[in-house]
Amino acid sequence: MTLVLRYSARSDRGLVRQNNQDSVYAGPRLLALADGMGGHAAGEVASKLVISALVPLDEDEPGDDLLALLHGATVDGNAAISNLIAEQPDLEGMGTTLTAILFAGHRLGMVHIGDSRAYLMRDGQFSQITKDDTFVQSLVDEGRITPEEVHTHPQRSLLLRALTGHDIDPSLTIREARAGDRYLLCSDGLSGVVSHETLAETLMIRDPKICSDRLIELALRGGGPDNVTVIVADVVDIDFGEDAPIVGGAAGDGSEVDQSPPDSAAARAAVTTLPRVAPQRIEPRAPAPPPRRKGRTAIFVLTTLIVLVGAAVLARLWVMQQYYVGQNGEYLAIYQGVRGNVAGIPLQNIREGSCPPRAADCEELKVTDLQETARSAVRDGIISGDGLAGARATVRRLRADEMLPPCPAPKPPPPPAPVVAPGPPGGPGGQPGAQGGQPGPQGGQPGAPGRTAAQPGPGAQPGQPGGQPGQPGPGQPRQPGQPGVGQPAPGSNASAEAPDTTPLPEVHLEPGKTCRSVS
Repeated sequence: MTLVLRYSARSDRGLVRQNNQDSVYAGPRLLALADGMGGHAAGEVASKLVISALVPLDEDEPGDDLLALLHGATVDGNAAISNLIAEQPDLEGMGTTLTAILFAGHRLGMVHIGDSRAYLMRDGQFSQITKDDTFVQSLVDEGRITPEEVHTHPQRSLLLRALTGHDIDPSLTIREARAGDRYLLCSDGLSGVVSHETLAETLMIRDPKICSDRLIELALRGGGPDNVTVIVADVVDIDFGEDAPIVGGAAGDGSEVDQSPPDSAAARAAVTTLPRVAPQRIEPRAPAPPPRRKGRTAIFVLTTLIVLVGAAVLARLWVMQQYYVGQNGEYLAIYQGVRGNVAGIPLQNIREGSCPPRAADCEELKVTDLQETARSAVRDGIISGDGLAGARATVRRLRADEMLPPCPAPKPPPPPAPVVAPGPPGGPGGQPGAQGGQPGPQGGQPGAPGRTAAQPGPGAQPGQPGGQPGQPGPGQPRQPGQPGVGQPAPGSNASAEAPDTTPLPEVHLEPGKTCRSVS
């Protein structure tokens, strides 16, 4: 039995976004989808770089170690983002999600990071096989909100993990492939708009191309608030499958017109390079209509002005009802309005800082005090779904849950060790008796009145005080320099029996990256 993939892929910029930051690639061995983020065209660059790093996996048989191949390609794509940010620092904050499948007959490997999703339809059962790396999913895991509340939560788009050029740890899994399986890979532009039940019902359409077209249509009917990208792939048991790759979104030329597919590995790599801008045809201007009578022209101009003024007033009222949390220099601030400007006039103004008015003992929150994913969200602007109160709640949540740990205070220098003057050598009871141990008058006999210090003194028993050499007798004071009971004698190696301990390595915290400075 020979298992191959039959696939279709589509990408659409939606009805709100001005450009498509998603990138998609579908081939006979590789299915990959990346949802870029960062604004200012940086998101589409990040998604394109990552997809370009994975495309070579589709050129040859993957071999046995599928996860190693996926992990290596993902690391290469993340490194490409890091290198580009180093060359162009204004792109700091860009990143992308990634969900990809590497197919090898009866097995497939999958890599996932971010909030793009993979689903499996097997034997009529439809299930999600990836887990979102988002803030709201962590709230669901902790039981603080229900899965139904995720779709209306104001922070549903806040990512906890993504490919941003920093160190990564993507999820890697191996799955069994069976004939009749259908896989759906999609960006949150689809899963955030179309319900789980509707996705399951639509996946019953047999033809992958018709099915993918229908999914795009459902996302657009739901408002199309974001770029929407889908891959529908069937595992089928036939001798020969499709071998023409599909490249779309930012990784392609951005058009929806069908093009002849590339038929070589070089052509596949070429379609993932930056697209050229096609020249546009300039049509000659139509001749000016004959002038109308002044009265009608004046009425038309006046009516147009009234309509424009009314539209401007309504737009202004709507804009002033919007709030978001953004960056003001190095600090957080709550903005009233929306991001952007019209004819050089900003559409927002700072309503307040990160501390509410008349708040006592409140310190303004710096962007560098936040974790990396929260910083990126603040730079993009965290839109409040509940006006000023919602924006203040977002600031409180960032202060409570997304702060870096405080940097430790510098340790004071240790005090100098005390210097102890050495005592005089020897002393009473520590040296042999002045007259003991000398030869007696008979030669070779010890003198009767004398005794050595090693002998017990008068009235002392062995083991009693005063009976050992160098120890004072009862009532006698210890002389300076004389070791006490239980103390090491001079010259002995007191540390010889000390346990050998190895100090723990010191963790270096870097302010602004792994910890925050506390004044």
